[in-house]
Amino acid sequence: MAIKRLGKQTVVLQSPPTIAGFASVAGEMEGAGPLKDTFDYISDDSHFGEKTWEKAESAMLKRCFGIACDKAGTVPSELDYIFSGDLLNQCMGSAIAMKDTGAPYFGLYGACSTMAESLALASMAIDGGFADTACALTSSHFCSSERQYRFPLEYGGVRAPTAQWTVTGSGAAVLRSHGAGPYITHITTGRITDAGITDSANMGAAMAPAAYSTLKAHFSETGRDPFYYDAIVTGDLGMLGHDLLQSFFRAGGVELGVMYMDCGMLIYDVKTQDVHAGGSGSGCSASVLCGHLLRGMSRGVWNRILFAATGALLSPTSSQQGDSIPGICHAVSIENNCPDERGNKNANISGVPESLRRGRRSLRRRRVPHRQDQTDAGQDSVSVRGGWRCAGRCRDIRSFDRFCRGRCLCASDRLRQSAGQGSASGRGGEGRAGCLYRWLYRCFRRHMRRHFLRFPGRAHLQAAG
Repeated sequence: MAIKRLGKQTVVLQSPPTIAGFASVAGEMEGAGPLKDTFDYISDDSHFGEKTWEKAESAMLKRCFGIACDKAGTVPSELDYIFSGDLLNQCMGSAIAMKDTGAPYFGLYGACSTMAESLALASMAIDGGFADTACALTSSHFCSSERQYRFPLEYGGVRAPTAQWTVTGSGAAVLRSHGAGPYITHITTGRITDAGITDSANMGAAMAPAAYSTLKAHFSETGRDPFYYDAIVTGDLGMLGHDLLQSFFRAGGVELGVMYMDCGMLIYDVKTQDVHAGGSGSGCSASVLCGHLLRGMSRGVWNRILFAATGALLSPTSSQQGDSIPGICHAVSIENNCPDERGNKNANISGVPESLRRGRRSLRRRRVPHRQDQTDAGQDSVSVRGGWRCAGRCRDIRSFDRFCRGRCLCASDRLRQSAGQGSASGRGGEGRAGCLYRWLYRCFRRHMRRHFLRFPGRAHLQAAG
């Protein structure tokens, strides 16, 4: 019996592995973009000291792998498995880079979705008890990919407006069976989706239906809505695919909102850098995840991220023969704190009422016209009219604002803890909690005036004071 399956495509990890170390390496053009401060190493030499573009990609991936292992405090020979891949024929870039590690090696090809695929397989290996430590990594190089999939650089071909720029970059993450987080908690494996697109210069349109299929399955099978996450990040749909995915969800009555981002739009400044529709390549999502996103999670900018890397499953031969381009997307849920229902290390969070931690899933699953949910004894009651109610946890004002826009009523752990301390009269206890919620309510009203949501009056908050 598959007790870890939530549905046809989604599994829940009962012993979620932690990301013990991560690293990202980028080329010169990526180092001039908006994420330049998030990369561990930026090379001003596209050859990385090698004679060919393919060897340059191997050297870049090897350097990234070494940095990730150093940050995780491990040596390559101690790894139980390595899951790696790239865009070159027979994944030769990864094979050459990993040949001297001495660790068991799995070569993967998921096109630009390889980072999510490798993370998923490494996590399931650790959760299943087959490994204690594993590494997931991938890379891409603009020059080697252009020569293989399109034209040699010397040809000087004109790029279509929908074309994307293959990222010269790599990302690596070392996973362990224990640690302080962030944790990989859910995995949604994608299905191959073919929208009939035959233009190899329009991969965003080819991959967007696959991203929609995977994300829709994830939300349906986990019982979550998009606003559960602080950020939903797709791999490399680019500008066109990004807009297409939003239109797909909008047609189904779902607004992804401000938390939705795409790695292909984050890594470059499309206004000042000539990348047309944005970035692409397996190194695009890998370098953004192992740089910008995981660094942000470590600083508390985001606590929950849904990372959904996308890939276009084409080859030079299939493109020349006029075949359509199938798409694939794998989604990985990354959270700073393990959810309670799996009994993990962070289940008992000081200062958070038990009912708030226990009731999150049931409250999120159903829509209520008017509801008053009681917290633990001595705490205030909170009600929200005509929307989803979620007692979330926010570490900073950005996360707080995103939850407000996502129809959630949140307070940070620190504020909740301070609200529950002291006596009922005076500065602590119910009196302080009443002031807290009145202040929160004013913030909500100020933000919600800009949006379509409507919140209730002050009657229930006056009673709390």
